[in-house]
Amino acid sequence: MRAPLMLVVCLVAAPAVAAEKDCSEMRTQIEINECEHKKFKKADAALNAAYAKLAAKVSTEGKAKLVEAQRAWIKYRDTQCEFETFGTINGSIHPLEVAQCEAELTMAQTKRLDGQLNCEEGDPSCGGQ
Repeated sequence: MRAPLMLVVCLVAAPAVAAEKDCSEMRTQIEINECEHKKFKKADAALNAAYAKLAAKVSTEGKAKLVEAQRAWIKYRDTQCEFETFGTINGSIHPLEVAQCEAELTMAQTKRLDGQLNCEEGDPSCGGQ
């Protein structure tokens, strides 16, 4: 099982790097797996940035709920991806499948956190504002 994602994040984004490579252009399964893992890491960095911004914005009580929700979400992501990729567990494609699952769920969570960052005052769907 993966170690829990640390909730301590850097607030300074790294400078943009050269255009992201298309993983379909890779030649070996190892290269493809590594490329997809890099995409997940990029998605994870964006999630951490959104989390840090939201944690700095919400009330003390809201922050406690945010931490609780994010920890539960990480457990969900990891368990969901374990389930979805179970059929490839002994195959060379397994790391690719896991990275794609994690990236997809991470991007969706980032979108949810970003939505909380941009709430209109009085919006009841915004927690801990």
